[in-house]
Amino acid sequence: MPRRQKKTYSRPRKLYDKSLIESENALITKYGLKSRREVWKADFAIGKIRDIAKSLITAEEKDKKEFVERQAKKGFSVSNIADVLGLNKEDWLKRRLQSIVVFKGLAKTHKQARQLITHKHVMIEGKAINAPSHLTTVEEESEITMDIALPASKAISDEEKKLIESINHGEKEESEEIKQEPEKE
Repeated sequence: MPRRQKKTYSRPRKLYDKSLIESENALITKYGLKSRREVWKADFAIGKIRDIAKSLITAEEKDKKEFVERQAKKGFSVSNIADVLGLNKEDWLKRRLQSIVVFKGLAKTHKQARQLITHKHVMIEGKAINAPSHLTTVEEESEITMDIALPASKAISDEEKKLIESINHGEKEESEEIKQEPEKE
């Protein structure tokens, strides 16, 4: 029996609120997102983290410390539960692979970063990642590299290169002979 999928986002109560639409549009253009759903997913994920932090307010110091350390490993700049409660959806969007690729200078724009990632040109620890929404940890951030090489099917062997060069060279000789013939007449 297949597992039930978990909810990954929640829609806003007022979908057609002008101020909400303008703020979402600003985030979409700033971070090169595909749709509003990606903004909603970021907001939902941060909401879940905040809910856990709220439940940990009355917990033991050890549990609080472990939770804060986990969030710090994810790349959020937090040092206590109050900092975790202060996170917003923009903090989440900054930790996406798409944003990290732009901040590292591997792509000029967020749209270009998204395309490079979906075409599997961005590698993390030698593995191609094709999800622009991948939440990048601090450890993974230093392991991000680009792999822009021709696929094996499009690679040209040495023999094919020589053949192409000989054909091009032969065409040059023929074109020189054609140019010289009219001059002789």
